[in-house]
Amino acid sequence: MPRYTVHVRGEWLAVPCLSSTNTIEWLGKEAVRRYMKNKPDNGGFASVEEVKFYIRRCKGLGLLDLDDTVGDALEDNEFVEVVIEGDIMSPDFIPSQPEGVHLYSKYREPEQYISLDGNSLTTEDLVNLGKGLYKIKLTPEAEAKVKQSREVIERIVKEQTVVYGITTGFGKFARTVIPNSNLRELQVNLVRSHSAGVGKPLTPERTRMLLALRINVLAKGYSGISLETLEQVIEVFNASCLPYIPEKGTVGASGDLAPLSHLALGLIGEGKMWSPKSGWADAKYVLEAHGLKPITLKPKEGLALINGTQMITSLGCEAVERAGAIARQADIIAALTLEVLKGTTRAFDTDIHAVRPHRGQAEVAFRFRSLLDSDHHPSEIAESHRFCDRVQDAYTMRCCPQVHGIVNDTIAFVKDIITTEINSATDNPMVFAEREETISGGNFHGEYPAKALDYLAIGVHELAAISERRIERLCNPSLSELPAFLVTEGGLNSGFMIAHCTAAALVSENKALCHPSSVDSLSTSAATEDHVSMGGWAARKALRVIEHVEQVLAIELLAACQGIEFLRPLRTTTPLEKVYDLVRSVVRPWIKDRFMAPDIEAAHRLLVEQKVWEVAKPYIEKYRREHIPESRPISPTAFSLGSLKMSADDCHDHRHQNDL
Repeated sequence: MPRYTVHVRGEWLAVPCLSSTNTIEWLGKEAVRRYMKNKPDNGGFASVEEVKFYIRRCKGLGLLDLDDTVGDALEDNEFVEVVIEGDIMSPDFIPSQPEGVHLYSKYREPEQYISLDGNSLTTEDLVNLGKGLYKIKLTPEAEAKVKQSREVIERIVKEQTVVYGITTGFGKFARTVIPNSNLRELQVNLVRSHSAGVGKPLTPERTRMLLALRINVLAKGYSGISLETLEQVIEVFNASCLPYIPEKGTVGASGDLAPLSHLALGLIGEGKMWSPKSGWADAKYVLEAHGLKPITLKPKEGLALINGTQMITSLGCEAVERAGAIARQADIIAALTLEVLKGTTRAFDTDIHAVRPHRGQAEVAFRFRSLLDSDHHPSEIAESHRFCDRVQDAYTMRCCPQVHGIVNDTIAFVKDIITTEINSATDNPMVFAEREETISGGNFHGEYPAKALDYLAIGVHELAAISERRIERLCNPSLSELPAFLVTEGGLNSGFMIAHCTAAALVSENKALCHPSSVDSLSTSAATEDHVSMGGWAARKALRVIEHVEQVLAIELLAACQGIEFLRPLRTTTPLEKVYDLVRSVVRPWIKDRFMAPDIEAAHRLLVEQKVWEVAKPYIEKYRREHIPESRPISPTAFSLGSLKMSADDCHDHRHQNDL
C-alpha cells in the first residue's frame, strides 16, 4: 500500500493510500482531515470541504493537478505539501528546498565508491564527495581499527572506569560521574543540548562534505565509535540524507560542536533533514523514506560524532580548491587584458624570474609566456604595436608574476595544512587501542585551519585588488586608447561604468573580510575552553572573499573580451581567441546598454566551473612539454625562452627604464 508524507501548516503527516486511483485532491483532503483531527479547534476550519488548497511537490516545488491520480503523479512515499489558500507562511517555516534548487533537480545517485581509511583523503576527493559524485565505503584496515578502539570503550564501561566524556559529564561537568544506567541518555542529551546553531543551513554540497569528512576521521579508529554505528552513518551519506546544519555557532576550539551536533541530531532522527527525494522534512521521515533507521547512540558515540574541526576543514577544502581554480584562471584573464592594452611580454622573461626563484612567480610567468608567445601563437594585435613608442607597462600588468605568484604559493601552503587536517584524528579523548587506554588532549582545537584560512583570504584577495585596477585601465580611455567604458555612443550608453563600480565595491568589502578572525578569542564553557580559534568564521569569510574574487575577475573577463571588439579585425593568440569564443558562447558583445547582471553571472559561472581553464590548459601544457627544461642563455634579441627570438609582442622592451 503506497504512503505519502504530506506537509500541512508546519506539520508532517503520513497518509496511507489504499488505491493508486485516488486523486491528488483526495490526498490533500485526507491530509487536511488528519491535520484537523489533531487540533482542538479543528485548525480553525468547520469542515474539510470548506478548505481550499493546492498541492506541490517538495522536490522541485512543482504544482500538481488535483484531478490526476496519485499513481500517475507520485512515487511511493513521495513528499508533498498542501498550501492552504489565504495562509501566511510562518517566518520560521523551513522552505522545501535549499538555495539553488535548480542545481539539485539533476541529482543522480552515484554508482562509484571512494574507500576511506582516515589517512589518504584529498581535498579534491572531498569536494567531489560534496558534489554527490561518489558513495563511501570503509577499507578493511579501517574497519579493524574501528573495532579495536571500540573494544577499549566497552571495557571502560564494563569496569566503570572514570573517563572524560564516557562516564563523566562534559566541559565544566568533567568531574561529574554518570551512572552506567544513564550513559546512553548522556550521549543523546549531549547532542540535543549542543545543537544550538543559528543562521542559514549549509547547502547540500557543504553538508555532504562535512558528513563525509566526519566519516573519514572516525575511520581512523581513534574515536571509539562502534563499527555498527559508523556503517549506519555511511548509509545515511550514501542515501544523501543531509541534516539541517546552521552555518553559525562554532568557536572552533572544542571542535565545531554546534554544527557537528546538528549533524548528529539528524542521524538520531531528530531535527530537520533534506534529501533530493524528499526536500526538507523531519529527519525521522526522511530516513524512513530511504529505508533507514535512526542511530541509537552507545556510550562515547555522541561525543565521537561532534568533536573535531570538520566544519572549518570541510569549508576550507572548498575554499582552497576554489582558490586554486580562480588563481589559474586569473593568469589567463590578465594575459587577455594585457593583449587588449597592448602590453609587452618582456617582463615574463625566464631569466628575470630565475634570479628571484619563487615557485608561484615562475609558474605565473610561464603561463603568460605560454599564452602570449607569438612564435607559437601569432598575434595580430601584438604585431600592430611592434613599433610603438610607449615605455614600460603599469605594475598591474608587468607585476602579475610577482602578485599572482604569491597567491599561488599561499594556496599551496594552505592546501598542505588542510590536507593534513582532513586526515587527522581530532577527537577527545583519543582512544589508543594498542595501549588499551584513552588520553585527553587538544587535537580538536581549530587553530591550524583557522590561521591557514585567514592567510588564504588575505592572499587570494590580491587577485581581485589587482584585477580591479586592470578593469579601470580597460575602462579609462586615457589609459586604454579604447572608447570610454568600452561602449560606443558614450553618454547615451554607460557601458562598463557601473560594472567597474561593482568590482570596486567587492574589493572594498574584501578588505574588511580579510581581517583575520583567528586573532580573536573568547573564553567559553565556564573558562574550561578558555582559548578558541574562531575558525568557523575564518572558513566562511574565506569562501566569501573567494566568491568576490571570482566575481571581480568575471567582470574583467567580460571587459577584456569587449575590448577585443574594438581591436577587430585583428586577432589575438590562438588560446586567447579560444577564451574569447567561450565567453561569446554565453555573453554577446555590447553594442548598446542592456541588463548587465546576467552577463556577470554567466561569466562567473564559467570561472566556477573552470571552463576558462579547460579551454586554455591544452595550450599551456603543450607549451610546457616543448619548453621544459628551458635553456638559459640570453642574447639581445632573446625572448623569454633563451632559444626564441623576440617577436612583435616585445615592441617596447629595452626602452622601458625608470621602474619607480
